[in-house]
Amino acid sequence: MKKIIMLSLVLSLSFASCTSQQKIAETKTSTPENYLKAISQENLKKNLYVIASDEMQGRNTGEPGQKKAGEYIINQYKKLGISFPKGADSFYQKVPSEYMKKGFSPKLNDSENIWAYIEGSEKPEEVLVISAHYDHVGMKNGEIYNGADDDGSGTVAVMEIAKAFMEAKKAGKGPKRSILFLHVTGEEHGLHGSRYYSENPLFPLKNTIANINIDMVGRRDNLNPNDSNYIYVIGSDRLSSELHTINEEMNSKYVNLRLDYKYNDRNDPEQIYYRSDHYNFAKKGIPAIFFFNGIHDDYHKPTDEVEKIEFDALTKRAKLAFALAWELTNRENRIVVDRDGK
Repeated sequence: MKKIIMLSLVLSLSFASCTSQQKIAETKTSTPENYLKAISQENLKKNLYVIASDEMQGRNTGEPGQKKAGEYIINQYKKLGISFPKGADSFYQKVPSEYMKKGFSPKLNDSENIWAYIEGSEKPEEVLVISAHYDHVGMKNGEIYNGADDDGSGTVAVMEIAKAFMEAKKAGKGPKRSILFLHVTGEEHGLHGSRYYSENPLFPLKNTIANINIDMVGRRDNLNPNDSNYIYVIGSDRLSSELHTINEEMNSKYVNLRLDYKYNDRNDPEQIYYRSDHYNFAKKGIPAIFFFNGIHDDYHKPTDEVEKIEFDALTKRAKLAFALAWELTNRENRIVVDRDGK
């Protein structure tokens, strides 16, 4: 009888030990699911009501309103405990007025890209860039063009993604690769800020594993009047088959948006692939993916206001970008570049 009791005790302790080890293993293997909830609809709204307020005067490139918006962005990063990147001496990368004369730009003042950074725990030299432009078109005929969707929505999404990664880092689950959160200037006047970064990178482009670009993700477009549970995905298959596949997997597993590839069609007349900041990374051979909600009636009009943002849709789209970024920064190998970009 004693032998039976002892055997039962040993088996019980052995099972408890195995269960405990399994729980430890599960804890060490974190997933984006644990931090998706950190992307808060309320926080997105709070930040966007500031970024796209009249106080920012439409955030025209190099003007006081844009600089004030930039100061707000930086202060939010400071509150989160996220600093500027190694190798930089501030949150700013100056983009000179002289540089922005290229293309169709009017005379612009000196402006700045804004960057924040979370260093990777295992492969810090490899960097994912998550970008959005924080400029808009300013004021015209006394009216303020607040650009809540374009691209206030992408701006606050990047900030919220950074917050979620910082929560993971504080819990000991920070990304294995580094992340550069890049708020670029001058997009509205010719993609100047992203072009400047791509030509003057802080980190070698050969170590930049991918770019996730977020530009207009807070509304539904005229092609989807009855449904906002979608996102246009552009460029994901141009340079890397893996980037495309991983994005679809992350969406299916965690978010379940309808992924629409209309604007990724090489023959689409809008040619959106060439019209946002991801393109300046793609043309340097860096796999890039662009999330976009399409064109609506308030595009580049003073009626692009925060009150028209669909924050439930914005939140889901930000969560998809976060889940994709999580996988790209934590997977064993960096994604392949196996296509020619066309």
